[in-house]
Amino acid sequence: MIQVRIKKENGSYLFFRSRGHAGYSEEGSDIVCAAVSALIITTENALNRLTTQEYDLVENDGYVSIRFRNGNTPECRLLMDSLVLGLQEIEKTYHRKYLTVTIREV
Repeated sequence: MIQVRIKKENGSYLFFRSRGHAGYSEEGSDIVCAAVSALIITTENALNRLTTQEYDLVENDGYVSIRFRNGNTPECRLLMDSLVLGLQEIEKTYHRKYLTVTIREV
């Protein structure tokens, strides 16, 4: 199962973490894993290339974490809101069996 954890404060993203593998299908043909990966990679690329947002990124097999620095730019919030929307739709479609998204306000 893929577990996504997000921390927010007053509408700003502080931290994003995704870890694990969906287990929907065998490696190389897992559509849930592919969809989640595509959303996360596209969001990180957009944060890097289209915003001035400062953040720290850690990536390993099945693991991505982003720690945001100095609040969020408006573009960052929009990109992250879009990522969360996409992930929540996948979570809903597959009944939390392969993906869980947890958002915590601090």
